[in-house]
Amino acid sequence: MINTSDIFTVQTEQEFSNLALEIFNHQFKNNKVYRSFCDLLYKHPSDVNTIDDIPFLPIQFFKTHKILSSQNPIQTTFTSSGTTGSITSNHFVTDLELYQTSFTKGFETFYGEINNYVVLALLPSYLEREGSSLVYMVNTFIKQSKHPESGFYLNNLSELKDTLIKLNSEEKKVLLIGVSFALLDLIETHQFHLKHTIIMETGGMKGRRKELIREELHTQLKEGFCVKTIHSEYGMTELLSQGYSKGHGLYNCPKWMRVLTRDTEDALSIQAFGKTGGINVIDLANINSCSFIATQDLGRVHTNGSFEVIGRFDHSDIRGCNLMVL
Repeated sequence: MINTSDIFTVQTEQEFSNLALEIFNHQFKNNKVYRSFCDLLYKHPSDVNTIDDIPFLPIQFFKTHKILSSQNPIQTTFTSSGTTGSITSNHFVTDLELYQTSFTKGFETFYGEINNYVVLALLPSYLEREGSSLVYMVNTFIKQSKHPESGFYLNNLSELKDTLIKLNSEEKKVLLIGVSFALLDLIETHQFHLKHTIIMETGGMKGRRKELIREELHTQLKEGFCVKTIHSEYGMTELLSQGYSKGHGLYNCPKWMRVLTRDTEDALSIQAFGKTGGINVIDLANINSCSFIATQDLGRVHTNGSFEVIGRFDHSDIRGCNLMVL
């Protein structure tokens, strides 16, 4: 039996590899959909000796199947955003505490304790629907921050502007996390000069504005907020962990998460560092669902484990929390 606390004590590549293979065996035995997928590929645990041998489940399966590796009761169901009439993904979560541990420890890996920040959230498109895992995460951050100024903002941009100016004058550390179009709306109301604020975009224009390449978006946001860099979060409904970028589009993962790329012509072939391909994610925290997911994002991974997201496959639906950069 795998102890979930072991997921967050992983330090070395060998420890990660060993636990990933252990979780693969667990999910092969307990996840009917994943087992059927592996069977179709003629992939059995006896054939899987390294991470590169593990089959990655196409993310589209979350739209059509119930992806579960646990018999425990479902505590909540997270759903992806989508255009009207489109089919959304469903992530059935049987352990919300595990999700909270993953996103809290993941954030603190790169930014320190959340209670050091006033957390301001500008996520109108996510607040306007139910089932957003991002809203759940940020709402937990707001509670954990324990600052009275922390909170969500919907359409009250004037109030948010005043709050940012006040907190800046008080030299308080602030995390402003927002969807791209709303952050652009905000800087159209005021030219900021923020010295103690992290601006973190979660991507996506959600049909509210013209899609921008990442460099253009970040240039506008840096000018509007008068900050040196724009941070980004790489997460999705189907995962329980996130990668973070502190600027320049380079993301890093916590110790229990890895990004690989697959050959666009051969989905089973894992590529060498530096090559552009489809992004595969290993999220060990997703032990109760599927930890091995082939996304519809295109990217490249560098030798130090950092990665870039450089676009999406043609004819794939645009996920709201991923930024189109091509």
